[in-house]
Amino acid sequence: AERTRRVSSCRNSRPGPGFARALRPGHAPQPIGAPGAASRCRVSFAVPAALRPRPSRPVGGPRPGAAMRRTREEVDATLEIAKLNADELLPAVHCLGFGPRASGAAAGDFCLLELEPALCQQLEAGHSLVIRGHKDEQAVVCSKDKTYDLKIADTSNMLLFIPGCKTPDQLKMEETQGNIIHTEIFGFSNNYWELRRCRPKLKKLRRLLMEKPYEGTDSQKEKDSNGSKYTTEDLLDQIQASEEEIMTHLQVLNACEIGGYWRILEFDYEMKLLNHVTQLVDSESWSFDKVPLNVCLQELGPLEPEEMIEHCLKSYGKKYMEEGEVYFELNADKICRATAQMLLQNAVKFNLAEFQEVWQQSVPEGMITKLDQLKVIATVIVTMTQQGLALVDRQSRPEIIFLLKVDDLPEDNQERFNSLFSIREKWTEEDIAPYIQDLCGEKQTIGALLTKYSRSSMQNGI
Repeated sequence: AERTRRVSSCRNSRPGPGFARALRPGHAPQPIGAPGAASRCRVSFAVPAALRPRPSRPVGGPRPGAAMRRTREEVDATLEIAKLNADELLPAVHCLGFGPRASGAAAGDFCLLELEPALCQQLEAGHSLVIRGHKDEQAVVCSKDKTYDLKIADTSNMLLFIPGCKTPDQLKMEETQGNIIHTEIFGFSNNYWELRRCRPKLKKLRRLLMEKPYEGTDSQKEKDSNGSKYTTEDLLDQIQASEEEIMTHLQVLNACEIGGYWRILEFDYEMKLLNHVTQLVDSESWSFDKVPLNVCLQELGPLEPEEMIEHCLKSYGKKYMEEGEVYFELNADKICRATAQMLLQNAVKFNLAEFQEVWQQSVPEGMITKLDQLKVIATVIVTMTQQGLALVDRQSRPEIIFLLKVDDLPEDNQERFNSLFSIREKWTEEDIAPYIQDLCGEKQTIGALLTKYSRSSMQNGI
């Protein structure tokens, strides 16, 4: 689907029970009275008039059989031929016939969509599902908080679309005395669309925002009108993910909204803001666990916009209130990680021992650097994590470290593994885990991914 198409529930045109039954997740549509049903009723299928042989008739007269309907006698005769006991069936009889508009379904006028109960309840509550994707992308369906692959499934059973069709349970609740219900088949199909939960496709989000990173109000690039900027609606229109997943990932990227547009801070500018904050903490002898917002804004306001100072505190700390004042608890792991990236981004490879020494000297006093900080860091929200940043090569002499960000790796599973194994022929699970953790789907483990896309081997008994 190109751009965005919205599928909304219609309160005034809710599908009948027959339609809901046909879309029951995990079950093929079951005709009323089919074997295995809890209750059985009499079913009679009428042959479409268009398929009957046309006898000769006088010009201008009515066409014989155009409005033929089964009589009670014909139904009883059919039951007798089928050797069915009428006493074991519900008294109501459904006579199904193809209406004049049913042929349109074969041309694709109708699409059936199978939904899990939770999604069905959302539609019935008035929420919407959105189909997202451009011409060169596989379409996905997004609810408010989840993303699904949209796949077509063929079935050997013909699926009938019957508005207002009543199920056996509904018929049992009604007082029917052998009446015949003539029902028109509105459409039919031999396939339906099914949804499968998938990972949101979020790599594109960072790529779009990096087209014009924010470098401060005084930057010449900021004054230049060239470069794309994106609002929330723009991102919802282009990113194949739900709104909640997009907003969560914007926090992971430390993006902020400036003038109605979402922006990622240019890394050097972000480090400049962080240095202002850490130097102020050091000069005031504050604890990193209790940094007052108001004082930071007063002291650093003349240097940088207040909203940028507060954004930096939010990116590297946790906000809390105490005695009516706003404070931030700075995250030492995130600050150490950012400092490591600053040191590594200008070097192809770095002697590991020298790097660790320079790294420790570069972070604020009182913080301890650890190589684990370059792997995976869980942030304030459990679902938000920062993955692999740098890779250590312990086979080289001397040991080296180099920058390898998971953000720069392909999003596709197979392409990701191909890229990683082109960098290193053999990996330990500990080393590769930070670079594939984001590929894990719902209820999927890193071990399952490794089993599918790689082979294990023993080296020196390990």
